[in-house]
Amino acid sequence: MKFNKDEVCVLIPTLNEGPTIGNVVREFKAQGYNNILVVDGKSTDNTVKTAREAGANVRTQSGKGKGNAIIEAFEIIEQPYILMMDGDGTYTAKDSEKMLTPLFLGFDQVIGDRLINAEEGSFSRLNLFGNHMLNLLFKIAHSRDLHDILSGYRAFTKLAIQQMHLKERGFEIETEISVEAVRNGQRIMVVPIRYSRRPGGATKLSPFHDGIKIVSTIYRLARVNNPMFYFGMMGLFTTLLGILTGIYVVLEWFRNIDHIPLTILTVLLIVVGIEIFMFGMISDMLLVFHREIIREIQLLQPPRQQK
Repeated sequence: MKFNKDEVCVLIPTLNEGPTIGNVVREFKAQGYNNILVVDGKSTDNTVKTAREAGANVRTQSGKGKGNAIIEAFEIIEQPYILMMDGDGTYTAKDSEKMLTPLFLGFDQVIGDRLINAEEGSFSRLNLFGNHMLNLLFKIAHSRDLHDILSGYRAFTKLAIQQMHLKERGFEIETEISVEAVRNGQRIMVVPIRYSRRPGGATKLSPFHDGIKIVSTIYRLARVNNPMFYFGMMGLFTTLLGILTGIYVVLEWFRNIDHIPLTILTVLLIVVGIEIFMFGMISDMLLVFHREIIREIQLLQPPRQQK
């Protein structure tokens, strides 16, 4: 399907991508994209100079972090379609048409799935395992399988971006974008893309530090998207803790040893855990009711007149 590439803004957040950003920009230029926006996070190498010489429009972000760069870019982009990717040379412009075509067919967002056609050596075993586990957690927590929630290669409509309320400042931004898309009921397509080894070094993500932050983001954002999961996990943990202390109290009682304070704590933990779980059920019912009301309101609205 042919589309007007002047309606597309290619967004590339960067931080010290001097060795690769020039080739990335030139590759998109060769594909016919003229609106290329590089948002730089105050690089200390020649990223800005190289990107400008290759033909990109370069802005320096005011804050720190990849999330900040993307949020600031979304506020200034005027084109109706946005193609976002990293500037480290792991993605290719040859997949751009595959990424953008679904938007012109009515989809709101397209996610490039790196995990299917990843080049050998592009993921360590630990990173690949971590990606699969995070995608599984997202599927459980938000009831939607998006295959690769951490993919940096995405395409959006401007309207889809305007529906999102993004706040994450770091690498958790892709996770938040995925959550917001599901929360707003956006039409999402996942397409397989090529993913190459990062030239000149390993990924900037820390498998443990950033992994924990992403897990925390998935769980924390479930509060408004899937309260049954959010409060259910909290209630289950509290109840199990009460049961474990209760087992200890009973075993000690058989030995004629009383633990009155611990017995009280056991009862409190179990009761509070059950109450939190019940609160999750009530919150989930309220959320379903709210979504149903919103859907009915949308159905009652008259269709917009075509100009």
